[in-house]
Amino acid sequence: MKESSSQPNNPLHGIKLVDMVEHLVNYYGWEELGQRITIRCFTHDPSINSSLKFLRKTPWARDRVEGLYLKSLRDAKKK
Repeated sequence: MKESSSQPNNPLHGIKLVDMVEHLVNYYGWEELGQRITIRCFTHDPSINSSLKFLRKTPWARDRVEGLYLKSLRDAKKK
């Protein structure tokens, strides 16, 4: 439990990028995900692996994925 106490205000602490992408695909589906974040790895022949490869080297795209992930968690709580 020591890790989570080191960043108590970071909701993404300890969450892997692969888990975020899988959650978003399950929550929105590839088509809607590609509409919400317009990047080729979501719109053209999408896969988890190709998305992870792109997101790991593209900070602005990763920021958008993290933001949408947090939004989807908030929306899920409202339902």
